[in-house]
Amino acid sequence: MRVLIVDDSSVMRKIVSRGLRQAGFKIDEILEAGDGQKGLATQAQKKCDLILSDWNMPNMDGLTFVKELRKSGDKTPIVMVTTEGGEGKVAEAVQSGANGHIKKPFTPDTLRSTLGQFFK
Repeated sequence: MRVLIVDDSSVMRKIVSRGLRQAGFKIDEILEAGDGQKGLATQAQKKCDLILSDWNMPNMDGLTFVKELRKSGDKTPIVMVTTEGGEGKVAEAVQSGANGHIKKPFTPDTLRSTLGQFFK
């Protein structure tokens, strides 16, 4: 299992990475990208099995990242990890192709319950 974490904060990428490991998921490799553009490039090269993306980022935000990835035909599950918890925002992300969301701050238990379906 290869996971891509797309977030402009290197600290948050580390927190998500550590949370995934604490949740007990079997992960072979965790890749990181600092914005949506880098996320698209990384996914095109490495083909990850799950993508966790922040919403608010410079250059290309998370919602645009989801739309661009889906336009390319990529069906990889994408879960938004964000402080943006409003129903309208969540609905917009899902309509654009996101497979779910996790609200910051989160715990390993939250990650396990939300992401468990993608680790089969």
